[in-house]
Order: sequence, then C-alpha cells, then structure tokens
Amino acid sequence: MSNNNNAVTLSAPLSGPVLTLGNVPDEVFASGAMGEGLAIDPLNSCLHAPCDGEIIHVARTGHALTIRADNGAELLMHLGIDTVELKGEGFALLVKQGARVSLGQALVRFDLDCIARQCKSLISLIILTNGEHFDVLPLASQTVNVGEPLMQVIARSTAPAQTAVDNSIEEASARVHITHRGGLHARPAALIRKTAQGFSSQARLHYADKSAACDSLIGLMGLGIGEGDEVRVTCRGKDCEAALQALVAALSAPMKEEHHAPAAVTPRRANTEAGVLQGVCAAPGLVCGPLFRLSGIELPADTGQHSADEQLQRLDTALEQVRGEIRNTLEHARQRKNVEEEDIFAAHLALLEDPTLLEAATGAIEQGSAATHAWRDAIQAQCAVLLALGKPLFAERANDLRDLQQRVLRTLLGEAWHFELPAGAIVSAHELTPSDLLQLSAQQAVGLCMAEGGATSHVAILARGKGLPCVVALGSEVLDVPQGQRVVLDAANGRLELAPSEARHAQVHQIRDAQKLRRQQQQAQAHQPARTSDGVGIEVAANVASSADAQTAFENGADGVGLLRTEFLFVDRRTAPDEQEQRQAYQAVLDAMGDKSVIIRTIDVGGDKQLDYLPLPVEANPVLGLRGIRMAQVRPELLDQQLRALLQLTPLARCRILLPMVSEVDELLEIRQRLDELCAQLKLTQRPELGVMIEVPAAALMAEQLAEHADFLSIGTNDLSQYTLAMDRDHAGLAARVDALHPALLRLIAQTCDGAAKHGRWVGVCGALASDPLATPALIGLGVSELSVSPPQIAEIKDRVRHLDAAQCRQLSLSLLDLSSAKAVRQACQHHWPLS
Repeated sequence: MSNNNNAVTLSAPLSGPVLTLGNVPDEVFASGAMGEGLAIDPLNSCLHAPCDGEIIHVARTGHALTIRADNGAELLMHLGIDTVELKGEGFALLVKQGARVSLGQALVRFDLDCIARQCKSLISLIILTNGEHFDVLPLASQTVNVGEPLMQVIARSTAPAQTAVDNSIEEASARVHITHRGGLHARPAALIRKTAQGFSSQARLHYADKSAACDSLIGLMGLGIGEGDEVRVTCRGKDCEAALQALVAALSAPMKEEHHAPAAVTPRRANTEAGVLQGVCAAPGLVCGPLFRLSGIELPADTGQHSADEQLQRLDTALEQVRGEIRNTLEHARQRKNVEEEDIFAAHLALLEDPTLLEAATGAIEQGSAATHAWRDAIQAQCAVLLALGKPLFAERANDLRDLQQRVLRTLLGEAWHFELPAGAIVSAHELTPSDLLQLSAQQAVGLCMAEGGATSHVAILARGKGLPCVVALGSEVLDVPQGQRVVLDAANGRLELAPSEARHAQVHQIRDAQKLRRQQQQAQAHQPARTSDGVGIEVAANVASSADAQTAFENGADGVGLLRTEFLFVDRRTAPDEQEQRQAYQAVLDAMGDKSVIIRTIDVGGDKQLDYLPLPVEANPVLGLRGIRMAQVRPELLDQQLRALLQLTPLARCRILLPMVSEVDELLEIRQRLDELCAQLKLTQRPELGVMIEVPAAALMAEQLAEHADFLSIGTNDLSQYTLAMDRDHAGLAARVDALHPALLRLIAQTCDGAAKHGRWVGVCGALASDPLATPALIGLGVSELSVSPPQIAEIKDRVRHLDAAQCRQLSLSLLDLSSAKAVRQACQHHWPLS
C-alpha cells in the first residue's frame, strides 16, 4: 500500500476473479447508485483490510462493514448479494465498529459453502461511498490474490484549494431526530429539498455512514432514514446559520400523511374462501362491475443506433411536457384546496428535477442508450435503492418513481395512453400510480384493485379523497382474472369476490341504491333547520379552510361556519400575509356564507404546524410546546395584525372570534382586553363575540370560570382526546385507540356544558366527533347545541338530529358516563340510537 494525503492504493481484501460493477447481478450495485468500485468473486473465506483505517460501520448481520482510509475515503465491503437475508448465519466478525485496523488484518471469516447454498450470489463488493470527493482508478482487471493492488482512490485535485477557501466560509451543523411519520420518504424529503433551495449555503444530511446533498430528493430518500432516527445536518455558506435553523425546523416538524383519518390497515390474510381474493382496504366502499386490467408499458429492444444529442433533446422535451402537466395538476389542486393531492404532485415535480435521477439518465444516453431505455433504467435503479432499504413505506414511495417512469415514457413514445373503460369498470393492475388514478377517475372507474401497494401509498390517499373504493395487496392472482369478468369489490373488508351470484349482485345494487336514495332525501332537506322530534334546535355548521370550502358548505346547507382554520393563509410561503390580504380572505368567507355567522379561529401554529418565516426553537415534545394562543404571547404582533383584519369585516356582527389552546382564564382576559383596545382604536362601538376552544383538559375543568368571560365555548375533540388519553393521535400504533367517545372525554364534555350553562353560554363541538353520526345523540344529550362538521356530512347529521328525541338523549347520555371504555360507549349508542 502506498499512502499520502491525497491517494490510497487499496489491496485486494479477497482472492478471486475481478468484475466491474456493471457485471454484478444486482441492480442497486450495478447501477452505481451506491458508488463506484469493483467486485470480486471470492475463492477464499476471509475478508481482509484493504488499507490502514478505522471501521466506521459494521452490519449487525456481519455481512458488510465500512472502513475509512487515512485520506478520508470511505469504503463499503459487502460480502455476497442479498446476504442480509441470512441474518448473520455463516459470518464471524473479527472487529468492532470504531476499531483501528491495519492493512491485511482479518476482518470477517465466512463459510463459503453455507452462503453459496442460501444466497443469490457470492460476488462481493468494494464500493467508495463518498465518491463526490475522490476519483477511482482500477488497478486489477482479471484475478487477484489477497494483498495485491486492486484500485487507487485519489482525492480530487481541487481539494487543497478548496481547503483554503473553507477556512473563510462559515459552517454550521446540528443533530436532530426525524419526527416525520414513516421517516424521510418522498414528501418530507421534498420539504427538506424546498427548504434547502431557499438558501445559498450548501447543505448535507448525514446518517449512519452515508450522506446526501439536501437538494437531491432521491439522495435523501436513499439514506433510508426512519422515524425517530438521529441525523446530522451540515451547512456551508454565508447564510449557513439561517439555513441550518430552517432545515432543523423542517426535519423535526411532523408531517401528517393525510388530513383525514387513515383507513384501517389489516395484515393480509390467506385466501381461505373460495372465489375470494383477500387484500387490504385502502379506501372503503362497495361496488360491482366488469374487471378491466391495466398493463404497463413494455419497451422494444434497444438497437443502440442513436445520436446522443438527439436523444438528450427528446428526453428534455418529454420531461418539460410532463413537468407542465404536473404543474397544471398542482394548480388545480391548489384551487380546490386539496392539500393531499397538492403535496403528492409537488413531490413528483421535485423528483423530475432531481439531479441524481437526471444525471443517471443523461449519462446513460451519452453512453449510447435510447432516451426511453435510459429513463426507464435510471428510474428502476433508484426504485431498487428504495426497495433495498427493506422498509414498507419506502417501497410504497418507489411507486411515485414508477409513475414518473410511465408518464415520461408515454410522452417519449408518442402514446397518449388513451383507453376505453367499460361502463362502471373496476380496474385491476399490478400497482397503480397517482396519475393513473386521476385519469381512471376522470373516465368514471368505480373501483380499484391492485396486486401490490399499501394503504399509506399516495394512490390510497387520492382514492380516499375521491371516494373511490380501493383494495391493495391482493396478490398476483388478481392479474389472472379474465378481462371483463363481473366481480364485487367489498373494499371496506378488503375483499374481491371473483364469482358473485346473481343474488349477490342484486344485493350490492340494492345496498347502493338504498344509500343513494337516502343521501338524496337527506340532501333535499339539507337547507332546512335541524330540530329534534321534541323541538330542540341544533345548529349544524361546517369546518372550512377557505372561501371555496365555505361556498361548498353554504351549498350543502350549513347553518354557518363553526370553524374557519386561518392557517391556510399562513403556510407554504416565505413571509406572513399582511393585514389587507388577511382581511380580503376572511371577507370572502363571510360573503360566501350569505347571512350566516362565521366563527374564525385565530392562527393556530406551532407543534406540528411550522411556518418557514417564524423559526421556533426545536422542541422535544412540540404538541406540548408553543401552540395556539401561547404563540400569540410569544409573537403578539402576529395576533394583533390578525385581530385588526377581523375587526374590519362587514357586517362585523356575523363574525365570531375563537381562541385556540386556552388553558387558563388569564389568557382569555389578556386577549379580550387587547381586543377591546383595538376596537377603541378603530372607533368600533361593539366587539365581535369571543369564544374559547376547549381542547386541553384544564380548559374543560375550568369551563365555568372561562364561560364567565367568554361568549361561547367550542370543543375541539381531536386535541382534547390526545391530551386526555395521553396518546398521540398521529401515532400509527395508537391512532385507533384515540377515540373521543371514551367515557373520560364524555365527562369533560358534560362538565364543559354544565359550566357554560351556569352563565347562559352555548357550547359547540368542532372536532371530528361532531361528524360521527353515532355520537350525535350523546352530544345533544350532554348539552351541545352546535355541531360543526365537514361540508359533505351536513345533510346526514341534520337528518340524524331530526330522528332524535332530545329528552331521551339527555336521560340516556348520563348513563354513558359510567361505562368502562370507548368500545362500550359505541355499543351502547348503537343499541340506544341505532344507525339504520
């Protein structure tokens, strides 16, 4: 071994034939996605150190380790292909992580026969993982013995000059735990990329023995960072401190996968029933119809007779066309305030601009590939990287890359991909993509079923948003069902019935017709007041986040807006909206509601809702930190500006102001005094009604004292549930147990209503429980007089109210407080007030 500050000559760590990476039978290694290097098909049974250095990573299963050479080169040595599956069998580690080793030292002994019998291949890899700083020069081309020269790793010549510059460039770094659900997959990675692009500093993320530039979506996803993992962020440049602060906030801000309750996910069960395929529910519903199988694009063989310039131009043109299509989809999603759809396609747009992906495709074209094959191979190599991480969520996100593969290929091949769906078709496929779903929905498909896929995939989120029944993970058998065969898709139960009888078809049609008729009847009465059979009026209002939502709510018969979430004005932007912009947005909501009242909640950020222009300290437990009204105490100018905008609405009498996260009377009194001062400044003779959200147990327990100074109380059951039960409602393992019909929650609701009644105040519920028809009688019985629900459910909840007797609700609701669990409460509600 020769070694200086710049170059290290690596000796062969194994004996055997030498292969280039392109000849390795594994897409991930062969593509160079892991880095440059060589492979050896071993003839001996011991891995030796290729140089002096430090062991910086050791796989738990003993099949791989990484050594850092004295010049900083980091070399992964991976014994065999797919040997992680052996779980350590056949490997004996001779060193530990952190050990200093010498050239030729024995590192791992392995059983050649044992491994050869059980794994895909014995071919072993020597990969440079931090190749951005080094060049690799192979020195062996046929067969080597342990200790013979294998390759040279040379630090790039720019390094010394760069070092001189480094001393004058500011650097900053920090460690942070990833709080995004499921880890750093596509959408969180897109947020990190977007944040990094807002600064001139160069930012990198470091995890385990790997790192990636923050401007590479694929690089970030390829790190395989899971929820709760600790990473190091480094920033270099003039604005490194600001960049670091923004990136730490983005990395530690939980991102909800969706804004609706997730569909129930059940493990796939064996098909025990003849004629039925069992999968997992991704979006509920019951439909029947002919099955239409959708196939992917197959490319012809690549002849290799291409002009590289011409193929590069073709790819550029296709990419720009697809980017334009996605931008249009994004714009439509923004206009409809469809946050889930917007997030998904923003991530797709970021992927299409990802340097790792584009460099792989253009590099292949320059080596002689057709644009079609280069694009397909670049995508498949990156999919393989994600799949190799062995995490289901990352495997599902590989589907987003396949979506881009299909879209660009269709454009390159000149195929508009038009197909005619049979009327009322249920579409089957190996795995559908988000753009597939949008097109299928536009062509009036009635259901979707997939061989693969997951219930947290982007397709599942879109399907739920469009009310399109969808079952995933049905297995490859679904692809063998003959085209056009009539089937029943019982998505709620994850079933595809392949040979339903005529009687079953008739039953499905009957159930759907009955549901449709009932919805029509409910909708016909939606604009009428909701009164119980004994004459008690219940106001059924709507939860909205924009004037477009308010318009929908008004058309659906809302008696008012029970909750306007003003955060929609503050997120996804560089600066706060000014007073005029706020006033116009709130006035538009007021105008959309005709003569009905609108309850406007003051800005509720902090916790899981962070603002780019409002950097907050990283909190160990954000949901217990600076949230809601507490934020207003830290940044009073934000609330002052919002209150001034609200006080300029006309007619002001229809505007009510709601304060979030109040936990004590003094907080209410402080804001009420400030509101009075602002009214005096604006020469207003009367201030709007001021209400308090009851979403922490302290507020429910202090309801009587709060009601003395508030004009109304509104219960946010979502937060009240998680704070009362000490269960994070976004925790995958606990979400199903965070049930607002828990007797403890009902006791807090009862105490809130009793406290409010002593001062003649009314109480509403604006959390998800208000939209649950099973809970309606219990809430009325406990004293709630306003229910604020999602706009599509207004007619259903009003209909539910009309079939109830308020006196009976009061009598029976008190008995619910003594039950032992949410399950027991739900059973009792179903018994007392059955849902027909």
